[in-house]
Amino acid sequence: MTREEKQEKARISRIMSKGPIDLPFALLVLLLTTIGVLMVFSASFARSYYEAENPTTMVALSVFLRQAFFAAAGVVAMFVVSKIDYHWWRRWAVPLLGLAIVLLVLVIIPHNPLAVTSGGATRWLNVGITTFQPSEVAKFAVILYFAATISVKKERMKTFQDGIFPYFLILGVISVLMLMEPHLSGTVLILGIGASMMFVGGISQKMVGLGVGIGVLGIAILASGVLPYGQSRIMQWKDPWAYAADEGYQTVQSLLAIGSGGLAGLGFGKGRQKLMYLPEEHNDMIFAIVCEELGFIGAALILALFCFLVLRGYWIAVHARDRFGGLLAVGIITMIAMQTFLNVAVVTNFVPNTGISLPFFSYGGTALLIQLFEMGVLLSVSRQMPGPKSG
Repeated sequence: MTREEKQEKARISRIMSKGPIDLPFALLVLLLTTIGVLMVFSASFARSYYEAENPTTMVALSVFLRQAFFAAAGVVAMFVVSKIDYHWWRRWAVPLLGLAIVLLVLVIIPHNPLAVTSGGATRWLNVGITTFQPSEVAKFAVILYFAATISVKKERMKTFQDGIFPYFLILGVISVLMLMEPHLSGTVLILGIGASMMFVGGISQKMVGLGVGIGVLGIAILASGVLPYGQSRIMQWKDPWAYAADEGYQTVQSLLAIGSGGLAGLGFGKGRQKLMYLPEEHNDMIFAIVCEELGFIGAALILALFCFLVLRGYWIAVHARDRFGGLLAVGIITMIAMQTFLNVAVVTNFVPNTGISLPFFSYGGTALLIQLFEMGVLLSVSRQMPGPKSG
């Protein structure tokens, strides 16, 4: 072995995590991903068959096969990324944040041929082989940048110039860009992730109170109808049945699906709302199909799996080797927790319909791939936890 080969081997060895992954967390991710892919198969079959020009079995399975492919690729990526020392990602914090902002700008450029509009919102970029939402990149970019910078500030996080201003500026720029798409739920998610990491990072209690006040003010402005986009959503949220023929149609069909599932459900694959009644049945509204086919018991068990995943993620964050790893884990698992809550809340009409996907379940290959990549980063943090890997 030459000297150069030895140096390269040593360099690779330095960035590889040595310990075992947290097995309970990994198993929960695999279980949720598997159930999610199966539910995409059930929820998408009817629409795929109906919309296909040549409705053969393979064409009707196109959505499922694509999701299964990205799930398999994502699982491989998760285990590969889990082997890389999470400290290696710190160097990419600033470049990734810059890339995320550039991608968000590209989405809102008028007449951009790469931008894709659906449902009245322009949130996607077409890269040829697939489309993706730049907001997915922005989520991880914010998590990585916040973890990298907050972890070295410590007591300086209590000051306005170091602990508040730079992060408010970043969140403000990203929020404005996402609201121009518009992507309200994604904006709320980004703000929630940033606020949670700043709180864990040690900002002063006065700043926490200020942040809560700003959040309440924002909700009040939205609810007052100052923003036309928010006003229509609030109106159909209050009484979806009054708008059942137009804006409230999706919510009404979702509630019908949930109610018809009862305690035990109609059975896997036997749901009726997916038969061209419920829009986005294999995407944002897939949890309604879960409730219809698996019933209250099945839906409750899936939510329990999400709860165990979130709790285990925070357990890893608490036991992380260092401050950077802990903040990284907090950001990633808070994102999963908030996104799951918001999706279920929208499907059940607990909050206004804002269009947000359910992690590991909603159709979207690149989104699933990115989510599993992020799970790999969190598993990398678990590899370097001191002491036994149980708790």
